[in-house]
Amino acid sequence: MTPIEQLALGVILMVLLMLGLWLLQLKTRDAGIVDVGWSAGLGLMALFLAWTSDGFGGRRILLALVAGTWSLRLAAYLLRDRVLAHEEDGRYQELRRSWGGNADRNLLLFFQFQALLVIVFALPFLVVAHHAHPEWTYWDLAGVFVGFGAIVGESIADRQLARFRKLPANRGRTCRIGLWRYSRHPNYFFEWLHWWAYVLMAVGSPWWWLSLLGPALMLLFLFRITGIPATEQRALATRGDDYRRYQRTTSAFFPWFPKEDRS
Repeated sequence: MTPIEQLALGVILMVLLMLGLWLLQLKTRDAGIVDVGWSAGLGLMALFLAWTSDGFGGRRILLALVAGTWSLRLAAYLLRDRVLAHEEDGRYQELRRSWGGNADRNLLLFFQFQALLVIVFALPFLVVAHHAHPEWTYWDLAGVFVGFGAIVGESIADRQLARFRKLPANRGRTCRIGLWRYSRHPNYFFEWLHWWAYVLMAVGSPWWWLSLLGPALMLLFLFRITGIPATEQRALATRGDDYRRYQRTTSAFFPWFPKEDRS
């Protein structure tokens, strides 16, 4: 299939997927399922592109392994820990309140916007899947190393936070154990790092520059739209001065040694 045909079919599939999830949330009243759909949709797109593209077969296998593993882990984590185990995420509760009687209609548009975001974020996969160099390179191996390293790092960060939150004594306190001692958002850092895997695997392709969309857009979303600002606003509202001290001593994103609190 040509890239245009792949993207056109991908749009149809993602629109249908998000429509189905929107119908599901009408029954469950939990719009957080859209986050599961976004991560799972990207994994499906990676597998679809790896299967239907004409690039080097070995590289397409690596793409399917890295992106498929990332997608499966993240979608399962979000479903288990954010959807099934808790009430609807506060972000979506606030949207329902602000939208009032238009909430269901606006959520439909929001879900479909997520479908289009899946296609945009899948463009690095498309570049890798059509990369024609007929053998593995050191760039491919570096990409696999970065990709799986980031998946492991994000998984460790998620587990450390989950264990911390399970202890009643930690209610109202900020997690500073493990990776959370060196970054206020190590899970976000490793999520961003994972997208560099496809940049490395795309080196040598005439469309290599397009793979940079992954880490660039993820950094934009994490710092300006849905990531760090919203997370820290909720943390300040629930943990107050304890989180302010954490902000003063701990790197916001890139892991680094904590500073001394001189306040």
